[in-house]
Amino acid sequence: MASGALSNGHAGHREPEPRSGTGTGTGSGGEPSASALRNGCTRSRQYNGKSTAGPYKKIFSESFEQPPIYVPVLTYMGYGIVTLFGYLRDFLRSWGLEKCHASQERKEQKDFVPLYQDFENFYKRNLYMRVRDNWNRPICSVPGPTFDLVERVSDDYNWTFRYTGRVIKDVINMGSYNYLGFAENKGESLNSVAEVTMKYGAGVCSTRQEMGNLDKHIQLESLVARFLGVEAAMTFGMGFATNSMNIPALVGKGCLILSDELNHTSLILGARLSGATIRVFKHNNLQSLDKLLRDAVVNGQPRTHRPWKKILILVEGIYSMEGSMVRLPDIVALKKKYKAYLYLDEAHSIGAVGPTGRGVVEYFSVDPADIDVLMGTFTKSFGATGGYIAGKKELVNYLRGFSHSAVYAASMPPPIAEQIIRSLKCIMGLDGTTIGIERVRQLGVNARYFRQRLRELGFITYGNDDSPVVPLLLYMPGKVGAFARRMLKKNIGVVVVGFPATPIVESRARFCLSAAHTREMLDTVLNVLDEMGDYLQFKYSRRSPCVRPEIYDESDFEMED
Repeated sequence: MASGALSNGHAGHREPEPRSGTGTGTGSGGEPSASALRNGCTRSRQYNGKSTAGPYKKIFSESFEQPPIYVPVLTYMGYGIVTLFGYLRDFLRSWGLEKCHASQERKEQKDFVPLYQDFENFYKRNLYMRVRDNWNRPICSVPGPTFDLVERVSDDYNWTFRYTGRVIKDVINMGSYNYLGFAENKGESLNSVAEVTMKYGAGVCSTRQEMGNLDKHIQLESLVARFLGVEAAMTFGMGFATNSMNIPALVGKGCLILSDELNHTSLILGARLSGATIRVFKHNNLQSLDKLLRDAVVNGQPRTHRPWKKILILVEGIYSMEGSMVRLPDIVALKKKYKAYLYLDEAHSIGAVGPTGRGVVEYFSVDPADIDVLMGTFTKSFGATGGYIAGKKELVNYLRGFSHSAVYAASMPPPIAEQIIRSLKCIMGLDGTTIGIERVRQLGVNARYFRQRLRELGFITYGNDDSPVVPLLLYMPGKVGAFARRMLKKNIGVVVVGFPATPIVESRARFCLSAAHTREMLDTVLNVLDEMGDYLQFKYSRRSPCVRPEIYDESDFEMED
């Protein structure tokens, strides 16, 4: 590992840096409502600080309400009953009494290690297939605030599908990550994307280090660095690979990664591929992180007790399944206290939060220089694909030569680069309009309105009040499929998520708000949800206390002034 990326040596042996206070961050938007603050498991902490508008206060509020005890009990019973019927059906299939559509071992391979007999395939065969029709639905339009859906039906209980030829028109889109509405096909600004397509073509057919380094890539990286307020940035053609292929270039054997337990799979894969030691801290729990950092500095590596070469903290800005937001000011303070490094994934927060859409760094008024590695994707707020790594020039220059994604992956297609450039210019006001900043503000208004109305209707939601990701808890497996199907009948497209993507007792619908959603659209969805909540009986909110530990009470670590 060259010193151009993250400096070698034990994290506690870096040169001392100027310290900043812990309470320097503030949020954007208005104060939470009284009903939100009365919510049973609302955690809040007030950050005092200054912004460009002067000193102000913002309450940091997140909700993780506990359902009534009968809900998890019935959820476990539901999974148990479905599992028992699964074993019964497997028995019938083994005797030929029921046709088996799943992959099976060939008789001539009976002496080999089985490929299809593990629990994952049992789960897919007997549980997932029951609700498979709620995923992978084919869309035949721009995934804007509404979209068109190709209708399909199954004649064999979701093992195969056939298309009816009918198109379901104007389905309200509550599932896409189109936070700022840039997934669109109308507007004069799109002309530049068409022009770039005609000039450069649809693909590059080479890597950046060979024949794929275009002027559009250089322009984009310069604009991203300017937008984030850092020295340099580097872009990649795939958001997932931005994490999974760059983390191994930053840390390796003899290094320690401290990862939030709810981090995205791309972060987890990158950490595993790096060969570094991985330790997991509880989600957003500062006591848990502080303890791991203290133990790492005091005890060093296992057996040898040598100092760790690097200690890297991996966190996300907004967690896509929970809708919660990283407690960035406090994590930055811990990082400085123990001289660790911080890797911040802003895939869901860049463009979506902050007064001007610059993510959680701006939301909390944190200095971008305090974040060692800034990562984000263009697949959400910018209506494109790909990702970026940003920070100091020495970090970016190092990755240009040592990142697997930079050296071996094809360059970002020019039309995609232009789409990101036009979106960034719009957000930054460089196009001479205020459309971008208006969209950022409208997204915040929509997110707070939708979340508050759900709580008022009696639903349990997770996450931060300012997060555009709003999980609505369904819990029971039978209600997951029924909810998605009935919502589609009402011309509303939703995303439902269950085990193993979530804890087994926390199946949910995940709504993603967009600046393109009108108040009329949101009210339509809320009215249907009100009706659906009564019909399917999932208005579980009782404002009961939260079982998750309060992480700001009786803090056992000290912050420097």
